[in-house]
Amino acid sequence: MGKLSMVMFDLSGTTVYDDTGVRDCLYQAAQEYKLPTTPEEILYHMGTNKIHLYQFLIARAMGKKIEIADFEKVKDPETYAQAKKVFDRYQEIMLAYYRKQCKAIPGAVETFCWCHAHGIRVATDTGFHRLITDAIMDGLGWVRDGLVDLAVDVEHIPGEVGRPAPFMIFYAMTRLGIQSVHEVLKIGDTPADMLEGRNAGCRGVVGVLSGPRPVTDWGKYWHTHVIPSVAELPALIEAEFS
Repeated sequence: MGKLSMVMFDLSGTTVYDDTGVRDCLYQAAQEYKLPTTPEEILYHMGTNKIHLYQFLIARAMGKKIEIADFEKVKDPETYAQAKKVFDRYQEIMLAYYRKQCKAIPGAVETFCWCHAHGIRVATDTGFHRLITDAIMDGLGWVRDGLVDLAVDVEHIPGEVGRPAPFMIFYAMTRLGIQSVHEVLKIGDTPADMLEGRNAGCRGVVGVLSGPRPVTDWGKYWHTHVIPSVAELPALIEAEFS
């Protein structure tokens, strides 16, 4: 099958430290707009396009049932305008948060360097939109310093289609010249990450325990491996994907 050519890394909870900060920002905006939800529900659905997450909450309050696996299949124009208002407020809160505190998970930078040393391209993807993704990359300097070859967000995809659809992975493959999903590994800490990797047909779909979501949330979705954190990825690749 050959060696890996690309790893698609999730950001928050996988390579960027998150002690429920993202959840709390999402929840604060939801509360301000009186959307019925809980921190736990938001935590479970993180990793998705955040506008679509708010659309889900609004639709659910209207009695509609949408599963996370169908987030990008169901188009619901009547909830968009309200969801966009909540999202705009969330983005203000989230940007303020990341401008004050944005740090890498221990071992992330070393893993990026190891991948490059072994001929593996490094890409990131996320449920964030461009402003927040840029704030993270500006704060950490990963793209500027050549640690990340390509940072992908939902705005790179027509229609802002995010996870669990596989299109951010395919976009990165196109930009980086990777021809086969059998040379791609996906790593993340959410149900959306596992579903994305599965939908893309990646050779490996790796869950990490470093994020705020418990393994009982994402572990029931198809994956190939579980490791404590991104720091253990080089050893896993050497053992399982060489």
